[in-house]
Amino acid sequence: MTGLSREQVRVSRRLALVLRHRPESAGLALDANGWVPVADLLAALGLTRDELDLVVAGNDKARFAIARRDDGTDWIRASQGHSRGVDVDLGLEPAEPPSVLFHGTPRDNLASILREGLRPRSRHHVHLSPDVPTALNVGGRRSSDVVVLRVAAGELAAGGHVFHRSANGVWLTSFVPAERLSEEPTNP
Repeated sequence: MTGLSREQVRVSRRLALVLRHRPESAGLALDANGWVPVADLLAALGLTRDELDLVVAGNDKARFAIARRDDGTDWIRASQGHSRGVDVDLGLEPAEPPSVLFHGTPRDNLASILREGLRPRSRHHVHLSPDVPTALNVGGRRSSDVVVLRVAAGELAAGGHVFHRSANGVWLTSFVPAERLSEEPTNP
């Protein structure tokens, strides 16, 4: 997480846990669209607004969004990546993807993905990147031996497959069949 101190990275990870996977771990409940009042989050996590704003602004992937409601209160949510057990509707409209998207993953996953396709597993959606460097970065979070897969997104969309684009540019879809995947050459 570029630009964040060690403590800010710790806070960012805690925010991701609470806002994407286990809001109840902080005594919070997300609304139907994944939002929670900023004041409630600050109280639950013992943070100041300045600390939160630094983490949100410094997160290189814009994982979190803050919005002001008509009543003047600020609310926060994770932009995407929620676990299946967290029932949220991000309200994302279907979007026409570019002809090609990418997915970075540890090489150990390659054989099963090429057999079974990309599945969301414990998440609501499969996450796809708009370019190879981003896919390498995403895949590199779990392994130094990363492979990038080319996704024939345009062909899938033409066949009726639905895509969404989150506020931070991550492309989301429910499933990518193996026959629409190929290994993308990357420079070592």
